[in-house]
Amino acid sequence: MNAAPLYVLGLGPGDGACLTPQARAALERAECVAGYHLYLELTPPELLRGKTVIGTAMRHEEERCAAAVDAALSGRCTALVCSGDPGIYALAGLVLEMLEARDLLERVPLTVVPGVPAVCAAAALLGAPLTHDFACVSLSDLLTPWETIARRLHAALAADFVCVLYNPRSRGRRWQLSEALAQARRLRRPDCPVGLVRKAFRPGQEVGVHRLDSFDEAWVDMLSLVIIGNSESRALGAYMLTPRGYARRGS
Repeated sequence: MNAAPLYVLGLGPGDGACLTPQARAALERAECVAGYHLYLELTPPELLRGKTVIGTAMRHEEERCAAAVDAALSGRCTALVCSGDPGIYALAGLVLEMLEARDLLERVPLTVVPGVPAVCAAAALLGAPLTHDFACVSLSDLLTPWETIARRLHAALAADFVCVLYNPRSRGRRWQLSEALAQARRLRRPDCPVGLVRKAFRPGQEVGVHRLDSFDEAWVDMLSLVIIGNSESRALGAYMLTPRGYARRGS
């Protein structure tokens, strides 16, 4: 039997209005949809109706990807859903690794369908914090040693990148954000703006711009994204701005 198409797609931040037409079309074509339970809840219900749905819990990524690959191998067009973009801290890489390990790269027709990344959704809600160079760093040390994460974060802060912190804090991981903020406070001015977005484009959305020296890590959880400004970033009321440099060009 020929394998059916396998789509690894991004749902965006969670609001159906942020689902791209390309991702919607892939979900419409799919006969089987696999994903983390929360992401399936964020999928428009009409796109799941009448389909086989495979849901798994957090930290069952390998199981989820294997189920999606097996469904495609059985001849069912399959969509594996991720939040944000599937290639940014998500499952596109794991699927490719799995296809490579099982010698299926030539057999399973794979399409990675982009989505609106969490960083772009958060930046839009904050105004314009990313209009100059920025770096994204995940604080989750489940798959990456903390020493590596800390080294990357220090390099980005020292090079004056705006720093976006993914997976900043969870019930089981609290001290990592404290360490990251301590690094930032050594390398940034006290009033450096820090943007905090929680549940971007979902019910219960929270958006705020704070000073680095008074930022409270207790505000943060795994549904949050933290954006630490660079030396030129500034707060403009409810907004956060990192200038691109047009004022200098005009002077």
